[in-house]
Amino acid sequence: MAGLSAPRAMASPKYLYDALGSKLFEAICELPEYYPTRTEAAILARHGADIAESVGSGVTLIDLGAGNCAKAARLFPLLSPAQYVPIDISADFLHDAVQQLRQRFPQIEMLPLGMDFSATLALPQEVGRSRRLFFYPGSSIGNFHPDEALAFLRRLRAADGELLIGIDLVKDHAVLDAAYDDALGVTASFNLNLLNHLNRLLQADFNLREWRHRGFFNPALSRIEMHLEARHALTVRWRGGERRFAEGERIHTENSYKYTPDSFAALLREAGYRLAQSWTDEAGWFMVCHARRGDL
Repeated sequence: MAGLSAPRAMASPKYLYDALGSKLFEAICELPEYYPTRTEAAILARHGADIAESVGSGVTLIDLGAGNCAKAARLFPLLSPAQYVPIDISADFLHDAVQQLRQRFPQIEMLPLGMDFSATLALPQEVGRSRRLFFYPGSSIGNFHPDEALAFLRRLRAADGELLIGIDLVKDHAVLDAAYDDALGVTASFNLNLLNHLNRLLQADFNLREWRHRGFFNPALSRIEMHLEARHALTVRWRGGERRFAEGERIHTENSYKYTPDSFAALLREAGYRLAQSWTDEAGWFMVCHARRGDL
């Protein structure tokens, strides 16, 4: 409600991920334009042995924004985690995924947690404390403003964890624009579905037909921006409030900051980590980093 009432309306990207939003994001990851998922997967497959040597086996693998858990599951044969702790805001979707995963890997203890970890990270006592590895793939760190990303990384460090993280790198603007505004319109559906979610949460009356998706790279801020734009002047009402939107006025729904290898290494250092090792694809589009606490 605060975001919708702000001078420039916004909604947190976490509200993109209800049950339908999670499935739509799975579909986005299959699109030819959306390179991050397949590029990161290729890095993990090609350099899996090196990653396992750097990280070690028997870790407590804490999967942040786990979704369908597929990315972490590919690491199980390499890392042999003692415990797997997938965390996602879409709890029902997560529990369904873990139920299937338990059948494939009965030897791994699994503790799924339905949690919004973007602001706090309160892990229960059942989560192992020895050799914690926070796995944060997909360049989701880019959804945070750099100051928020720094605070988030500091929270992970305070939770006594190493880090295995995916970073989307700065590249040709046309490649970035296409990845967030695909020809099939799946990303548009993903973004518009946020309004369905807000309708349920706030008893709001958004009409999806009155809005359009906008996704583009902002070079001045080195970030992709996603917005929902009003097709005409309209009023939206919700429990305890309302707002008049002019034609063309937007709701800012997501940012995805893009880093250079040097700028992300600097962010890690500021958060109290030191870069142990990093791996990229041949084109230099994406990077996977293993970072340890700076005092170790």
